[in-house]
This record gives sequence, C-alpha cells and structure tokens, in this order.
Amino acid sequence: MKIDVVAIEMGYGHLRAAYPLADALGEKVQLADEAPLANEADQKLWRWVRRAHGLMSRPAAWAALERPANSLMDWVTMIPSLDSKMDQSAPDVGTRAIDQLIERGLGQGLVQSLRERGSALLTTFYAPAIIADKAGHSPVYCVVTDADVQRVWVAKDPAKSNIHYFAPSSRVVRRLRAYGVSDSRITLTGFPLPFEMTDSASNDARRAAVARRIVRLDPERSFRALHESVVETVLGPLPENETNAPVQLMFAVGGAGAQVDLSQAFLPRLREPILHGRLRLCLVAGTRAEVAEQFGRHLRQAGLLSVLGTGVTILYDANFEAYYRKFNQELALTDVLWTKPSELSFYAGLGIPLILSHPVGTHERYNRRFLRDQGAGLKQRRVEQLPSWFDEWLFDGYLAAAAWSAYLRIPSNGTGRILQTLNSLSQGAEG
Repeated sequence: MKIDVVAIEMGYGHLRAAYPLADALGEKVQLADEAPLANEADQKLWRWVRRAHGLMSRPAAWAALERPANSLMDWVTMIPSLDSKMDQSAPDVGTRAIDQLIERGLGQGLVQSLRERGSALLTTFYAPAIIADKAGHSPVYCVVTDADVQRVWVAKDPAKSNIHYFAPSSRVVRRLRAYGVSDSRITLTGFPLPFEMTDSASNDARRAAVARRIVRLDPERSFRALHESVVETVLGPLPENETNAPVQLMFAVGGAGAQVDLSQAFLPRLREPILHGRLRLCLVAGTRAEVAEQFGRHLRQAGLLSVLGTGVTILYDANFEAYYRKFNQELALTDVLWTKPSELSFYAGLGIPLILSHPVGTHERYNRRFLRDQGAGLKQRRVEQLPSWFDEWLFDGYLAAAAWSAYLRIPSNGTGRILQTLNSLSQGAEG
C-alpha cells in the first residue's frame, strides 16, 4: 500500500508528528497548505489561518492585550468536559466552518493527488483527513496530536465517515467515542516520537540515557535512596560517575515564538550555575530567526555571551526538517525540557522530565494535566525565584522521579504502533 504522509505548517506540532512516520515509511512529508497540494486560493486561506493562530499564540506586544488574546485562544480551542455517557457528536462552529470550506473547493489539489497516485492518506492534521474522507477517498488515517481533542477533528456526520484515528492517550479514545467515532476506527497508539530514537535498535541507548539522566538529576541521592534497586532492575546499574556532571537544560519556545520573553527573565538568574559549569543550557529558537536574535540579546544582557557555544547554545535553522534533525540530536543529550505543554509533552516518553510553562489554548491545558497526572511534568514556578526551586527539585530528587515516571508511564513506541496498525489494516483490507 502506497501511503502519502501529509501535514500542515501550523506551529510545529503537526510537522513534528509527521516526520517520524515519514522516516519509518521511507516517504517525504507533504504539506497540505503548499503547492502542489494547495492551489493559490487554498494557500491564501492557510496563510490567513496561520497568521490568526500566530497572533493568538504569541505574547501580545502590550500587557493589556495579553489576557484578551489568551481568552480568545481558549475560546477557539475550547473542549467541553468529558462524560462517558454524554453524546457530543453534534457538529460545532468549527466543524460547520471546515465543512463549508470543503463545499467551496478547499483541498481539491490534495484529493486529485491522492487519486492520481492511488495512495492512502496518513495525516497529522484534521482538515486533510476530513477533505479526503468527504471526497470518498479511502483509506484515510489521522494522527491526533494532543492529549485531548476538539470536535473539529471529526467529520460533520461521524456515522458516514471512514477516517481511522490514531490516539495518543486513552482520553482521546474516550473523546472520539463521544464525538460519534466507532471503536473500530480508533487505535490507541501513543504519540509518534522520532523513529531513530524509538525503534527497537535504540532501546539499549535509550535505557542508558535515562540511567545517566536519573543520576545527574539526583545529586543528593534523594530519589535513589528509596528506589535504586527497582530502577536498576529495569535500567541496569546506574553510572555513579555522572553524579557531578552538569545538568543539561533545554528551553524550547513554541512555533509561534510564544514565551520567548521568559529567557530575558531567567537567564540572569541562571548565570551563576552556568558560569560555574553546574548547568548547560540549550535555547531552542526553532525556525524563527527573530527568536534566535532575541536569545542573543538576552544572553548579552545577562552577561553570558562569553559562554555561547560552550555553556549555552542556541538551536536554530530556517528549514524545519534541518531544525527537526538538530533538535533530536540535542534532545538525546538533554536532562530536563522546559517548554509550554505543546506536542513536546509527549517527548517525556523518552524518559525526559518536563518543566511546564503557561499553556496556550485549552488543548495545552489538557496536555499539562496529562503530564502532571502521570508524574512526568512539573509546573513552572515563579521565574523571580530561580534558581531556588530548580535546585530544590534537584536536591529532593523530584526531577529524577519525574524522569523515571516519564520513562515508565509515557509511551515511547507510538511510531511503531502506528506502523503495525497500518500494516494490519492493510492486510485486512486486502484479505
């Protein structure tokens, strides 16, 4: 079965979910909002949608506008409370809007390409799935990219839809059922993490990385004093020579540049541990040159330019795929990931604890709750009180405990599970 992997450039979440699957399948990621899949009219529409999303996701230029912008994002991304007995299949405003856009011709280039190539569609964004499904194309597979999901991800009439969903969490499974999707069209897989970091050949390396991470995050042996025997049963002997190694902290902003200003507040407060070699910091600017430039200014203001390239690095590349590869390489060395609860929440499955900054949108609130309920994420405290709370989490073993919980409880094999399901469904269809 030929499979086209299709995503959209709406932040990084949908792209970050698509590349592991494309890598595993030996395919290229295609963008629904760019030629040849999108005609000129479609591209204009997607540009407008991205601009609106970026304005809501990015910190407002004036403090007075920040709360209204956040409230608007919460309204746009609203997800109702979940009751297993409640039928939530009625279409909402977003569902009707996407249906009307399809009626007006949105996505015809995508449908034409799928038909000409005779390909199945595997997409990490709801719109291509609904477009292809409405056009009668089959099979259509859709990867959900958050720990809970809005109604807009499901077709206007779920009973007539044939989209098969890959769910990253059990809550998404229950939510899709509430939206009217049958159990036969839902598979619980976990989120697709980087293929080269989660395939069977990388298991030993991943275990060794978690073992080193737990030791570095537990300098006072507070966590190991209680749990070392259990941890070593799973990971093997812990490397004691890592006890005094510097902690590797990664700070990643969102694709819209959300929360980059945090670095201006925390860099002066982390100056001493960085200069004394106790902490190494990676500032992730993604594909945004202006964010990389802001990081540079904030480093200069904090008196840290002298250690740029040694104690501090800035990760940036204008091309998303190149950035994605660099990010994965840096992530393999990371002990703690500090970010908003975006799709990166699922990267805790690599055994990396997360420090969670303020969520942008209701879906990110559910991502944060998902991580905290699993013991894999800690809510960011007041930046003005750094480094005291970070040191407290180190000395009391909280970050080491979060790394252990992340490794045990957040699935890391989503890519493999999705591939297995695709293969099984393909064989079933041929049979």
